[in-house]
Amino acid sequence: MQSRIDSQKGLTTKQAKRLYDQGLHNTKRKGFTKTIPQILQGNAFTLFNFINIVLAAMVFYTGDYKNLLFLVIAVSNTIIGSIQEIRSKRQLDKMAILSQGLIRVVRDGEIKKVEDDHIVLGDVLLIGHGDQIPIDGKVLTSDSLQVDESQITGETNSIEKNHGDSVTSGSVVLSGSARIVATEVGEDTFVNRMEFEVSRTKKDSDSKMLKTINKIIKWLTFVIVPLGALLLYTKIMRGDDIDQAMLGTVAAMIGMIPEGLVLLSSVTLAVSAAKLARHKVLVRELPAIETLARVDTICLDKTGTITSGKLKFEDVLPFNNHSKDELKHVLGSLVYAFEDDNETSSAIKQAIENPNAKIIKSFPFSSDKKWSGVDTSDGNFIMGAPQFIIKNMSQEVSDMISDYANQGYRVLALLQSHKDLTEDLDDAELLGLILISDEIRPDAKSTLQYFVEQGVSLKVISGDDPKTVSAIAKRVGLKDSDKIVDMTEVPFDADYQELVKVNAVFGRVTPQQKKRLIRSYQLNGNTVAMTGDGVNDMLAMKQANCGIAMASGSESTKGIADFVLINSNFSAMIDVLAEGRRVINNIGSVASLYLIKTMFSLSLTILFMFSIHSYPFQPIQLTPINTFMVGLPSFLLALAPNYQRVTNQFSTKIYNIALPAAMTIVGYVVLIIYIGKAFDFNFVQRATISVLVTGFIYWIALFKASRPLNKVKLSIIVPSIVIFAAIFLFFPSVFSLVDVFKMPIFIPAALVVVTAVPVFIVMSSVVRRILIKINPEKFDDSI
Repeated sequence: MQSRIDSQKGLTTKQAKRLYDQGLHNTKRKGFTKTIPQILQGNAFTLFNFINIVLAAMVFYTGDYKNLLFLVIAVSNTIIGSIQEIRSKRQLDKMAILSQGLIRVVRDGEIKKVEDDHIVLGDVLLIGHGDQIPIDGKVLTSDSLQVDESQITGETNSIEKNHGDSVTSGSVVLSGSARIVATEVGEDTFVNRMEFEVSRTKKDSDSKMLKTINKIIKWLTFVIVPLGALLLYTKIMRGDDIDQAMLGTVAAMIGMIPEGLVLLSSVTLAVSAAKLARHKVLVRELPAIETLARVDTICLDKTGTITSGKLKFEDVLPFNNHSKDELKHVLGSLVYAFEDDNETSSAIKQAIENPNAKIIKSFPFSSDKKWSGVDTSDGNFIMGAPQFIIKNMSQEVSDMISDYANQGYRVLALLQSHKDLTEDLDDAELLGLILISDEIRPDAKSTLQYFVEQGVSLKVISGDDPKTVSAIAKRVGLKDSDKIVDMTEVPFDADYQELVKVNAVFGRVTPQQKKRLIRSYQLNGNTVAMTGDGVNDMLAMKQANCGIAMASGSESTKGIADFVLINSNFSAMIDVLAEGRRVINNIGSVASLYLIKTMFSLSLTILFMFSIHSYPFQPIQLTPINTFMVGLPSFLLALAPNYQRVTNQFSTKIYNIALPAAMTIVGYVVLIIYIGKAFDFNFVQRATISVLVTGFIYWIALFKASRPLNKVKLSIIVPSIVIFAAIFLFFPSVFSLVDVFKMPIFIPAALVVVTAVPVFIVMSSVVRRILIKINPEKFDDSI
């Protein structure tokens, strides 16, 4: 097919439509969100749901059908969780479409932009710096095309591609440009074949919160079933009524399952992702929301973050008796020689017309060599970073470059070489300097200041002149903007960990050096986020704990980022930080409510294995607690505003609230058994008092978990106790309880409730002091 394709004309629109209708077109890459069947399967087919079904069968056997209410709640939670995740998925998928770049194809002799899945077999694609190749193809024409095939071969070295060479889907263009013909599309491409055969590996999540929750769930998985089976066996062996033994076992196992905690975490993250989508932030990895909230160091690529990425050609300064017009002619020859329109070329093209010079050979810009060049009928010319291409720079030129760099200009050098550009450039003559200005984002200063106020260190890592970067950093008020280093002067074996401790601005950084700098911050104990928009940022973004890409950046960079800023507006990260804090703080607080139930149920199960008494609850009696003191308030509190700084006290909050509450409940349940003996109370009367005191202890735990309190939180907490109390007033029989306001249980119930609150407060103080003595650094006395 290659021989029949004209690289300048490509296919006709009619040919492309016919091929598309025949199914010979590309396919969209698989989405990063779960499919709807995966969401439904993930929420429905869980171990805890399987246990719930078994427990429901046991209750069904007893014939006490109202105790099946727990199953209705479990099913409702699963449905609500699925609906929320599906809604979030749809919102994220819409944002993903906005973040996708268009592919340049040649149709009817014109360059058109189409979506990935509208590329057809035989299409001519125009690819350039930063593009990720979406199909398998062959090179028709090439301007020194260099590609990175590391996603395919594992080798990070750039590979030159010339006329007739094959290019593979998934490759990234490092430099140069080319016209390629699509020889394989859709499922026949290399990337799609590999995705069909093996699943793609992902880096482990940095989510401390999810790891803690998963560790708890994993531990409980091995405990719940054996304990439940032992409890049932011991009660039957001791002669308990089999129906009563089964109901007690079901109540114990329901209490041990913190199923709402898993659901709560996934739903809260999904809701946060949907909320961020409305702020034009695409979240590609949900746990990254939490990770960013824990970030203490943000490494900024100047372009796209501090500056808008829009450049303006300011002036050209001639040397050695050359005129400005002459240099502008040379500049035009250089930038119009390439079809790859990077920001620098675009800025110059806006100011200089195409001189239509005869180009013999072109050498596109790459991040490694830092220059581009052309062989023309008028001579050989190169343009690039002065530090890289000017040999034996005079003091006068050095001072001039420094002066303009200190003013914030991007300074490029224009040279003429009398040798082939593939040879040494030592004899190249300096023709002049080119001044390019960066447009600073209007909200850059306030955004960066916000992060500083939140205790986040800001560093700038850029491929530009360090003095230019420092000047721009100073203009936006970046702290330590004068602590700069030129990475071209840093030896390979330098101590990077020490280097990052004393500097804040790094200039002339290669992609490999960016990665080493990020790694060094991590080795120094920092949690690092990296922003970027170009191919040269990819290695660093992969290394960082959290990668942030601009939608205006390269497709390959967006593909590996955790966040994509749809409007390429870094100020949107303020919303991400706030959402991350809300998730961590709220989940960390309400998780303790679920674990109170788990802890006291585990303890009571073990105690009542060796007791002659029946398990103190039936499933229906725990429903008011599970619903109105745990489930409903926890979901509402998890979505409430809470933007305090993250203090890494997730586990500590659980221990400081859940442990003393569970211990107090267990103590009172045992005490109530003996009170019941003294007053000759039956099982239902004892259970009623136990449910009442458990609910009141939960209410105090709610207050503790919700600190600091505000009107929103109080509007959630206060109604919870009102509804709980109303159950005892108006609907006790529905939940197999008795009226506590009638004698003879009124006085014992009132005494138990009144004393439970101060006992819980004292117990909390004792537990906290013990934990602080065990590990004073981990358990903060302020919580």
